[in-house]
Amino acid sequence: MKKDALYRLQHTFGYDRFRGEQAEIIEHMAGGGDALVIMPTGGGKSLCYQIPALLRQGVAIVVSPLIALMQDQVSALQQLGIQAAFLNSTLALDDARQVENQMLANQLDLVYVAPERLNTARMLELLRRAEISLFAIDEAHCVSQWGHDFRTDYLKLSLLHEQFPQIPRIALTATADERTRNDVIQRLGLGNAKQFISGFDRPNIRYLIAPKQNPKQQLLSFLKNKHQGDAGIVYCLSRKKVEDVAEWLSQQDIETLPYHAGLSADIRQRNQHRFLREEGVVIAATIAFGMGIDKPNVRFVAHLDLPKSIESYYQETGRAGRDGQPANAWMVFGLQDVITLRQFIESSEADDFHKRIERSRLDAVLGLCEITTCRRQVLLAYFGDTLTEPCGNCDTCLYPAETWDATEVAQKALSCVYRTDQRFGVNYLIDVLRGSENERIQRFGHSQISTYGIGRELQTTQWRSVFRQLISRGFLNVDLEGHGGLRLTELCRPLLKGKQKIQLRKDIKPEKKIRSETRKSASFATSDEELLWKTLRAERTRLAKEQSLPPYVIFHDATLMEMVAHRPASLDEFSRLSGVGESKLEKYGESFLTVLSRYRDGADTQSDTVNETLQLFRQQLDVEEISIRRELKSDTIYRHLAQGLEQGSMKLDEVVTLSHQEVAQIEDVILALPPDQHCSLKSVYESFNEEYSYGVLSCVRAAWRYKTHQLRQENSSK
Repeated sequence: MKKDALYRLQHTFGYDRFRGEQAEIIEHMAGGGDALVIMPTGGGKSLCYQIPALLRQGVAIVVSPLIALMQDQVSALQQLGIQAAFLNSTLALDDARQVENQMLANQLDLVYVAPERLNTARMLELLRRAEISLFAIDEAHCVSQWGHDFRTDYLKLSLLHEQFPQIPRIALTATADERTRNDVIQRLGLGNAKQFISGFDRPNIRYLIAPKQNPKQQLLSFLKNKHQGDAGIVYCLSRKKVEDVAEWLSQQDIETLPYHAGLSADIRQRNQHRFLREEGVVIAATIAFGMGIDKPNVRFVAHLDLPKSIESYYQETGRAGRDGQPANAWMVFGLQDVITLRQFIESSEADDFHKRIERSRLDAVLGLCEITTCRRQVLLAYFGDTLTEPCGNCDTCLYPAETWDATEVAQKALSCVYRTDQRFGVNYLIDVLRGSENERIQRFGHSQISTYGIGRELQTTQWRSVFRQLISRGFLNVDLEGHGGLRLTELCRPLLKGKQKIQLRKDIKPEKKIRSETRKSASFATSDEELLWKTLRAERTRLAKEQSLPPYVIFHDATLMEMVAHRPASLDEFSRLSGVGESKLEKYGESFLTVLSRYRDGADTQSDTVNETLQLFRQQLDVEEISIRRELKSDTIYRHLAQGLEQGSMKLDEVVTLSHQEVAQIEDVILALPPDQHCSLKSVYESFNEEYSYGVLSCVRAAWRYKTHQLRQENSSK
């Protein structure tokens, strides 16, 4: 079984070796065992059920809440030569029945299903009639009341255990503390499942957290200085703020799209589609966006508001750097965030027990923000993971926070809260401490109390920092029912009586102006390498557009980086790159070898494999004969010949057996496309009801491009 799994890993998925506990999980599942898998985003969870699905007889059912992303997930598997499909409400009735018939005929390896569909009588009957290899429950934390993304539809998934006890099940998530894990086990009936809990560390992510001062400008500075042209996500707490930030960043020449539950389904889908399929697009979103986003080259996740828990923060920041390349998790937070989130908790319909849990989770986030030691150590410790040494890749490690003895200042602040009867908010208390002469203070008689004017040594922003940190550390509570007034807690007594000292962090002042950097990736030693990288990305985009796929489904950035580093010159060398399995080698090897050959030889020449096809064609062999001799698909041979046609070294009627009328009709369809879609053949293919293959169409397009180029040259010379 181990050899079969490794063979699939190498030949289907294009990876040399398993990571972490993948091999053990796959062997356990392939042998029919149940499993609970907690593995960080980007750690390779999907392989843990995809490979067993290929090894076991029957079809694997993958339960996922991500209807909008199922098409991309299935397309990615199909690119690998895996027979995959999905069943959800977006399918037409005939298409859904076709998938069902394929399931019954054992023609599919994996089928993705939404939980609400799985619970229907029709689907359950289909499962009883089909041969099922395994059930995979993705985003399993959704089943738990303690999970940060609870979904009621997931509660009914216990029926899998009840109605199909003999079929192995695997539940997977990236984020679950012990309470959530226990809830998942109980609700899904996984008491006998083997648990695989990987380390939670994502060492490629740099954590950067700062107090809010001018949040929009802080964000802009971060993006301009570190992420020009990068894809990323900006999380905001409210829908209104999402739209405001998206509009404002767009005005700053950073292409940003909004995403929240208040937008229409069409707009959400369109914006998500663009984010996945285009390079360098930024999404401003509420937490409604992100689950299941497989885009590997998200280079940053920014939070303009405080997340409600460390689980949420870890899950959201984990969407950056799935490809293992460096990424940033950036956040600014302020006192108002704390007040707003506590208002959410107190105004919820949850009972007191659940409210206490939510308060403790919020306190944990505040602790992470205010900590002066390694943030990664604190983050991992929350999940029961241990990092023995500071990480060296968070802001507190790279730029150690300065602290100061704030004992006397804290006593003044706490005394002022007490002297004003624990009824007032931060702004009023600061006015009292700084000796403001406003009418409100006079009306309440607080210009006569002992703490009036005793805090003039600090500026308003400094006092706000003091109060924020006192609240974060639990010395003060916000009376949410009393309009945000501050109240003392029991922790205050030792500090007020002089029996305890307190150190607070110094907030770093913001930069006064934004420095615009010309960023050059540290991964490239020369400008030639960077140019090749951009050209390879352009080729990837072209191929993706032809098939209406996200570019990363063709190859991840990491694979393109290997192309730049190793410059493969043959299909054999190309096959050794990470992420290149047999299916992708056959589909895309020649295309990328052609690009690489231009940079290797310094001229616009074909790769060896294309030249071999052209030489055989010049020897009067037809497409079918070349295909048999070279053991390549006829479509691949046509694509080789298309390169000769585009350079004018052969004529179209020598390659394809089409009438002049047929060629003219195909050209008319190509001409009717918008200019930016001339590289896409999908709509042309569909216009003729799939009568012509992609290979034949690529030859017609190549000849049309050559003819168009020649006409332009003739016109320019007149």
